[in-house]
Amino acid sequence: MDKLRVGVIGVGHLGFHHARIYGEMPDVDLVGVVDINRERAEEVGRELNAPWFTGADRITDRVDAMSVAVPTTSHHDVALGFLSKGIHTLVEKPLTSTVEEGRELVRTAASTGAVLQVGHVERYNPAVQAVLPRIGDPRFIECHRLAPFVPRGVDVDVVLDLMIHDIHLALSFVRSPVKSICAVGVPVLTRTEDIANARLEFENGCVANLTASRVSKDKLRKVRLFQSDCYVSIDCLRRRAEVYFKLDKPGGPSAPDFLQAEGAAPGGIDPMGLIARQEVAVRQEEPLHAELRDFVEAVRESRSPQVDGKQGLEALETALEVVRKVRER
Repeated sequence: MDKLRVGVIGVGHLGFHHARIYGEMPDVDLVGVVDINRERAEEVGRELNAPWFTGADRITDRVDAMSVAVPTTSHHDVALGFLSKGIHTLVEKPLTSTVEEGRELVRTAASTGAVLQVGHVERYNPAVQAVLPRIGDPRFIECHRLAPFVPRGVDVDVVLDLMIHDIHLALSFVRSPVKSICAVGVPVLTRTEDIANARLEFENGCVANLTASRVSKDKLRKVRLFQSDCYVSIDCLRRRAEVYFKLDKPGGPSAPDFLQAEGAAPGGIDPMGLIARQEVAVRQEEPLHAELRDFVEAVRESRSPQVDGKQGLEALETALEVVRKVRER
């Protein structure tokens, strides 16, 4: 099978890792990296032993697929140039700056038959992947995504920068339309919101409480889900997950099947013998590698990736509504 010819445009911090991983894949040919910063393009090209360019027009005829990791405000124009030519495209999150731009990308991909994937990398976190098939009907979700301040990524507010990860996860877990949103946010070090909280109520009654900050002392990425039969805790930073579940009878075993799988770590039972804790078996893999592997396989197999353009658009629509509610206040 011929290698898939892939390029990366925008080789800053994240784009560099896209290019690095493509270069490590045996079935991919990294045919070039692009950046408007000539020094950066040359630096990355030399480090990864790949051709480098300063304009997208120099690589279009060389590729089957592209990763777009330019600043968010340029996502639409850059990705549209590739999708309109039928080039399969992975766009980093958020999909675009506006809903109208996002819809145009989704329409264009559909009309040309190009795969459009959105880089919601937390969906590929092995801890999330380990529990995702087992989540049935969550009634309450709580997410905390906190990070120290870094200048990178401040072209958008904290909702589009960080909270959108958990917005996408919540939409994936609940699979019900959002009924209402309440939100508040505060700018601290930039002109836009640096810390925000949102309460999403879904039509099926589930509630998600999401907090995101990029001005915190320490990093924290935790997701907690409460269902009638169990409580799931995911540590996205450490890539670990555990489940607390009710026992059929005091002291009696009734662990869900997936907790009894080979490799699951031992847990414990509370002193009353009514609730047990079990650590979930998690296959350790770099989330970005899993994301790019899904993209490559989706292109080869002519299928939708786990996070397609429509899902990216849905996350964007919800995130922008959160921003609107914040600024209403």
